[in-house]
Amino acid sequence: MRNILAYLIVLTIATGCINPINQNEGDAVARVGNTYLYASDIANIIPKNASPRDSITIVRSYVNDWVRTNVMISQAELNLPPDQLDFSKQLEEYRNSLIIYKYETSLIDQNLDTIVTDGEIEDYYNSHLSDFELKENITKAAYIIIDNNLTLEDQFDHIFSLEDSILFDSLDYLVPSYALSSNLDTSKWISFFNIQKVIPIETYNREHFLKNNRLVKINTEKFIYYVKFFNFKIKDDISPLDFKRNDIYNIIISKRKVMLAKEVRSDIYERALKNSEFEVYYHE
Repeated sequence: MRNILAYLIVLTIATGCINPINQNEGDAVARVGNTYLYASDIANIIPKNASPRDSITIVRSYVNDWVRTNVMISQAELNLPPDQLDFSKQLEEYRNSLIIYKYETSLIDQNLDTIVTDGEIEDYYNSHLSDFELKENITKAAYIIIDNNLTLEDQFDHIFSLEDSILFDSLDYLVPSYALSSNLDTSKWISFFNIQKVIPIETYNREHFLKNNRLVKINTEKFIYYVKFFNFKIKDDISPLDFKRNDIYNIIISKRKVMLAKEVRSDIYERALKNSEFEVYYHE
């Protein structure tokens, strides 16, 4: 790696990007004021599989960014008053926030109840219906894509004319052999927009289309598309519970985390108070 890096730096120097600097601490490749960038500092920025050309570009870009950043820092340090260069208070506050966050997260992970019952999810859903207005059209649908073949077309035309119970038995048998792509899971809601990414349904009014089409067949030069819609919900309707179940679970868990964090802080404070672990001095 040392040899490769040296080779890349030599190449980069040859292109006029870097002027080498002799320093006792190592091979310096750039300097701003009294701050140096060394070859060892860029040893890990080059991806393993990068070509020599890409590696040179990466090194050159990194060095240029380093110089620009440190020139700005140098100018700022020269021109800002001392009180604006003292970040010790902010750094201490940031460090304290990180420590508290890490500790609270650890305690929450140890004590959080992640079991949410169906009853809790249903209660939350029913009491927050206005929060679950659909932002898109959704549907429960089955679809398959097959090659445009007359024999297959006749066969699947017949299958999609059958009753639903027989339809799925037939599709389960034939899809593995003939379908180029398919979805037979009608228990889950799917965005109609996502269906259009797979099936070339062209419509200027998705709501009208869903209300007036149950079975759709589309022939193209290469493929035949079959879609059967079993249910749908229009944008601005109230979202069905099973479409939002995971979201509600996450909402409940998030609320529990907030409550648990408050309890953790309160318990720690009360325990410290009880054990006289702190004192507050009041001065008149």
